[in-house]
Amino acid sequence: MIRKASIMYVNQDCYLEYKRRHDEIWPEMAAELKVHGARNYSIFLDRESGRLFAYLEIESEEKWENMSKTAVCQKWWAYMEPLMKTEPDNRPVTVDLEEVFFLA
Repeated sequence: MIRKASIMYVNQDCYLEYKRRHDEIWPEMAAELKVHGARNYSIFLDRESGRLFAYLEIESEEKWENMSKTAVCQKWWAYMEPLMKTEPDNRPVTVDLEEVFFLA
């Protein structure tokens, strides 16, 4: 498994809605994430800054990259766009983090 971590940004007045939408994640979105190799996916919120810390494990970078091309992912991004800092294609703005330590 490949461990991935990134930072995203949620609008500070949207914390509750962001959490609600993830608590009610569409079954087809959850299924597609798994089909594309995502496991142990967690998102944490820093309420002070609106930063989100995302962590997941994936099977392969290529398989994971293909997730962004699915219809359900594009639909999810459009659904989440009003709540977050996003790119022109509705993809969340992300900062990939480099792993510097791991203890198994």
